[in-house]
Amino acid sequence: MKFAAQVEYIGTQYHGWQRQQAGVVTVQDKVEQALSKVANAPITVKCAGRTDTGVHALGQVIHFDTDVVRKPHNWRMGCNFFLPDDIRLIWVHPVEDDFHARFSALERSYQYCIDNRAVSSVLLMQNHTWIYGKLDEVAMHAAGQYLMGKHDFTSYRAIKCQAHTPIREITHLSVYREGDRVLMDITANAFLHHMVRNIMGVLLEIGWGKKPPEWAEQVLHARDRTQAGVTAEPTGLRLTKVGYPSHFNLPNEVSYST
Repeated sequence: MKFAAQVEYIGTQYHGWQRQQAGVVTVQDKVEQALSKVANAPITVKCAGRTDTGVHALGQVIHFDTDVVRKPHNWRMGCNFFLPDDIRLIWVHPVEDDFHARFSALERSYQYCIDNRAVSSVLLMQNHTWIYGKLDEVAMHAAGQYLMGKHDFTSYRAIKCQAHTPIREITHLSVYREGDRVLMDITANAFLHHMVRNIMGVLLEIGWGKKPPEWAEQVLHARDRTQAGVTAEPTGLRLTKVGYPSHFNLPNEVSYST
């Protein structure tokens, strides 16, 4: 059988999602180890989107194949028993053989969270990036609208990005303030390596008033990573949701807790 599952995790203690060489602890390692204990057999998983070191997820989606018979409830409860406290399976759901966590996905959504006050919050420091200087979220939002649509995002991807094409389509980008928090919600068909953090790096320059909103478009058209801003810290980034065709009938249970 094939199962899909939603995984929620705090990425602070991990070297990203993807399994690496021995001795490097990743989220994938922990999930596979827990599932394998429930199955009493080796289990490997595929994910919707690999997150970097220190990046979190509320709506990561995985799939795995197994000959072991377990009810979805038992997979979820058993796996959570063996997982560390900073990783949880939210649901497990049987899927058809043609489902693939990565290749079946239509879109991915991320949120970048900023603690924007004079003194950093002890409650937010693990999953927000602290920015001391007051940000102009209206200017940041205006700048983000220049990135909407299908474009060559060479300027906004890591120099070592291995994607075959820099073309991506952003369908939603919103920057807004909730008290002392500044948030960016962004959705695209897919993202390049460091793309969201590099977009935020540019928007921060605009939020501080160092650049006008139009600069985001100038950077886009330059198609040159060196013309953009710094890469924003991973702490404030979280994968919030992955969208799939409705015929897969996946549960839609995503938590938006801070």
